[in-house]
Amino acid sequence: MKGKADNPGPDKAGLSILPKAKLIAMILEQREDTRIRLEEKDQQITELSEQLTKLQGEIDKEKAEQKIKDINKHVNQPTSKRPEWDKDGNPKPTTKGQKKKRKKRTGCGNLGKSGLTPDETHFIPLASCPCCSNGLGGRRGKADSGRWVEDIPPPATMPTVFKEVTESKWCDHCKKMVSSTSEKALPGSDIALNAMIEMAYLWVMCALSFPKIRDFFIDFKTLRLSTAGISRIMIRLSGILQPVDEEILNDVKQGAKIWADETGWRVKGKLWWLWIFANGRSAYYWPDKTRGGAVVERLLGEVFLGILIVDGWHAYTKIVCDRQTCMAHIFRKIRAFIDAFPQYRSIMKFYLKLRRIIRDGEKLQAARDGLSELVFQRRLKALEQRLDALLEWKNPNDTLKEVIKKVRRQKEHILTFIKHEGAPHHNNYGEYIIKKGVVKRKMSGGSMSAEGARAYACIQSITMTCQLRGISFHRFLKASLVCYIRTGRPMLLAEYESRLKPVAIAA
Repeated sequence: MKGKADNPGPDKAGLSILPKAKLIAMILEQREDTRIRLEEKDQQITELSEQLTKLQGEIDKEKAEQKIKDINKHVNQPTSKRPEWDKDGNPKPTTKGQKKKRKKRTGCGNLGKSGLTPDETHFIPLASCPCCSNGLGGRRGKADSGRWVEDIPPPATMPTVFKEVTESKWCDHCKKMVSSTSEKALPGSDIALNAMIEMAYLWVMCALSFPKIRDFFIDFKTLRLSTAGISRIMIRLSGILQPVDEEILNDVKQGAKIWADETGWRVKGKLWWLWIFANGRSAYYWPDKTRGGAVVERLLGEVFLGILIVDGWHAYTKIVCDRQTCMAHIFRKIRAFIDAFPQYRSIMKFYLKLRRIIRDGEKLQAARDGLSELVFQRRLKALEQRLDALLEWKNPNDTLKEVIKKVRRQKEHILTFIKHEGAPHHNNYGEYIIKKGVVKRKMSGGSMSAEGARAYACIQSITMTCQLRGISFHRFLKASLVCYIRTGRPMLLAEYESRLKPVAIAA
């Protein structure tokens, strides 16, 4: 009996009887089929690779677009107080061998007490040794030189209550009975001026909410108030001070330079906008429902002869004036692109060249007084040509195209500052002014009524203007309200400053 290995299969048996030519033809046919199948597989692999590359490109493009959207959304939030061109990771070189001098600590920040006379002198006797508790009452001692200590009155245990009794008399000239007037409080109010002024200061300068102000007066002044009562007082106060508010706006419009900015505000949870317009000595705040150019045109007018320093918001294009766009915003955007796309070194090169143009513009602005008008205009024209050449970047990638697009949109307003003496190329001052409103919004969430929002803007305008002019807010507000009680109109800032000049001269 033979095994399976000895019995050839049917295929082998069939092949063994085929002619050699037939076998060769079958082998060649099989080889051709295999080659065709391999080519089809290679074609499929190629097509799949192309699809994969295309999909990967679409994913990368979507990621890049999302990065750009995130940059545009968050880039206008300042992250530090350092200038944008000092954030490129290149620390300033320090001189070797020089040790940094440490500032001598002169106490807790108090000013010197030389030349002052103490209101009270307290003698502190030594009855026993502080080390061993040995009695020292029978020994003679000597008084030390002592130290100066400053303090404030302790929290009140009871509020001060006044009873204002007026007097009436017959006036022979007016032919009628006239009465005296109390200057402790506004007519019809049972809260005195000092308390009202302190409420206003806590509300705007300290950015406290009405509940916090109420708690402060209850805990430290023992003066019981309601939040609704404080709100009514502030609204009434702002109504009285409207002439001062209008005076501030008129002073802002008369300045050679105006900084403007806007930030979100809330009125009963709905989105409003808090606008600021400021010059070097006055700051005007205004809340509005809209963020459009109608607000700018209504407050500043259709034509402004000075320079308007703003960010890139299109609402400021509604008035005719020289406009300087904030280069800090543009630099911040470019740096965000550099951080998001570190593989594109061309963005950094573009940034450095644009920064150099702005620095050269600062030098030209500072040297203008020593140059003839012809030389100044020629150098300014050269800077403008450098900016035009920079915006014609050869073969930029898609991300750099986006950067160039943003800069080109503001091209006409990038070098405007050079033509105006003392004008900056950034809106940092405007952001400083509006920061008060930003802090207030974060602390209290906004306002509960349109009247409350306008009251806050009015009092904040006066407070910030006093701060810019070096005027005591408390003293001015007290003088202005006393003038209102006497004459029916508040004292304006110009009147108060004119009264301060003789005092300053005498001092």
